[in-house]
Amino acid sequence: MASHLLNHSKKLRNASSLLHNERALLVRWFSRDVQASSINTNRDVLKTRLQDYESSARNRVSESAPNFTKRNMSTMKRGYMRGSLFNGEVSQNSQVLSRRSYASASDLPPHQEIGMPSLSPTMTEGNIARWLKKEGDKVSPGEVLCEVETDKATVEMECMEEGYLAKIVRKDGEKEIKVGEVIAITVEDEEDIAKFKDYQASASESSDPPAKEASAPPPPKKEVAEEPAREPETKVSKPSAPPSSGDRIFASPLARKLAEEKNVPLSSIKGTGADGLIVKGDIDDYLASGAKEASAPSKAKAATGASLDYTDIPVSQIRKVTASRLLLSKQTIPHYYLTVDTCVDKLMSLRTQLNSLQEASGGARISVNDLVIKAAALALRKVPQCNSSWTNDYIRQYHNVNINVAVQTDHGLFVPVVRDADKKGLSTIGEEVKQLAKKAKENSLKPQDYEGGTFTVSNLGGPFGVKQFCAIVNPPQSGILAVGSAERRVVPGSGAEEFKFASFMAVTLSCDHRVIDGAIGAEWLKAFKGYIENPESMLL
Repeated sequence: MASHLLNHSKKLRNASSLLHNERALLVRWFSRDVQASSINTNRDVLKTRLQDYESSARNRVSESAPNFTKRNMSTMKRGYMRGSLFNGEVSQNSQVLSRRSYASASDLPPHQEIGMPSLSPTMTEGNIARWLKKEGDKVSPGEVLCEVETDKATVEMECMEEGYLAKIVRKDGEKEIKVGEVIAITVEDEEDIAKFKDYQASASESSDPPAKEASAPPPPKKEVAEEPAREPETKVSKPSAPPSSGDRIFASPLARKLAEEKNVPLSSIKGTGADGLIVKGDIDDYLASGAKEASAPSKAKAATGASLDYTDIPVSQIRKVTASRLLLSKQTIPHYYLTVDTCVDKLMSLRTQLNSLQEASGGARISVNDLVIKAAALALRKVPQCNSSWTNDYIRQYHNVNINVAVQTDHGLFVPVVRDADKKGLSTIGEEVKQLAKKAKENSLKPQDYEGGTFTVSNLGGPFGVKQFCAIVNPPQSGILAVGSAERRVVPGSGAEEFKFASFMAVTLSCDHRVIDGAIGAEWLKAFKGYIENPESMLL
């Protein structure tokens, strides 16, 4: 591998003398088969040996290859780090997935494959919103390559290294691209761009799981001996299935777009293109055969006796992830609910006074929701058991009080976060919530705008007039507060036949019973109610 690498890397052609005494060492350092367990246990040793290797190699190269510069050596080091250490086991915060590939044939020079990045903890796939660079453009570190639609928002993906964008593998608008799947190719030398004009990512390059499955068949030796007669039956059925790599179906962008518009399931179509690729003609043939009309509408007619008039609305990426997370929450978290009525007369009075001061100083008005967020944050600081998460082996209690605020938009439900809400003033909280809500509606939230929350507040009272409701816990959090609308009620006065009017707001706390016991949840609600009914205490 080392000799193959040196023959094709233009940066290293003058360093062939390294192979004389260091062949085994180079093979060891550039091997991509380093086990993750050994990396984790010997990380410090690897760093030390890498430094020793770099120093030794530099001394040899300086004598025999004067053109082998410091930048060349750093390139080798980056290649090694990416190939063996930069796999997610060592660097947990890496976002952009890329790997350096060397030529396997004379027409493919050294290049770098850019993979679909993981831009949020829950992201498993993403969509290409649009490319800001085109093929042939020079790119530098920090420049934005494209906009990626994640499960949370649309995020800009930046370039990590200097070079040229040789090939855009996944075009504008392509959807459901798995994390790590190749979306673009970059090269170091401009003259190499043309060699990638007809480049296509193979199935093994596009996804890693199939490669792992292919490399794992040593154990089932007994199955091969026991089932020789069944092999022809399984082999006959496999060609009729649609081509796939893991769970992925290969289709051209035009075919995917047409299938989405016509509500055609790609899984039921056998591709006629190269390597089983589904093309536009396959979709047209499917529609012409009447298979689409023979599926859902006919079943609906048979069941009800009359056809149903309906419209299929495309589901966005954010809605898909929201649906899966809410389903996971309801299926795995033992919810229980506590509701209390809070008198908000003093809160409304204080808000009026504060807004008068805000208007006089040119500041923004403070909303009831801002006061609710502040009260919830202070109650979490007072009852920290509710500011926790379940992790199977232990309960993690957070020292920061970060409040997620539910915001409904045309794109779906977003929950941007107000960090350290217990330490911030009401005007600061109000300004942050307005800015975050604006970014959510513009679909321009960054990961730092919604990650790291420890508790969530959802308010359907003020905007929609909902009296009371129960919210679903937002994992991995253990509690969410559902805020209803305030209403005027008649309450007993001080005398026997005296009555007075007061405004009450119903709030419901949804709890994860694994973390928050009933008495702890009630204690938190008592603290929250105390801040709402005596709002001056929030200002102390």
